[in-house]
Amino acid sequence: MSKNKFYTGITSNILRRLNEHNSRLSNTRTTKYIRDFELIFVQIVKNRLEARKLEKYFKSGTGRELRAEIVK
Repeated sequence: MSKNKFYTGITSNILRRLNEHNSRLSNTRTTKYIRDFELIFVQIVKNRLEARKLEKYFKSGTGRELRAEIVK
């Protein structure tokens, strides 16, 4: 995946989801035509609500700054 594009999402099975994205099984509009995803960061949380809050944070301005630091 391009070094300046990032995908942030929620799943209960990271390996399955990564395989779906890379094998064209994903019909998600934002990732349908992007391939060669590379896993660079995983955060395990207690439940889906926590996961959603974290996802929203990483998609916010402050979260994007932290995400940029993580991937350096």
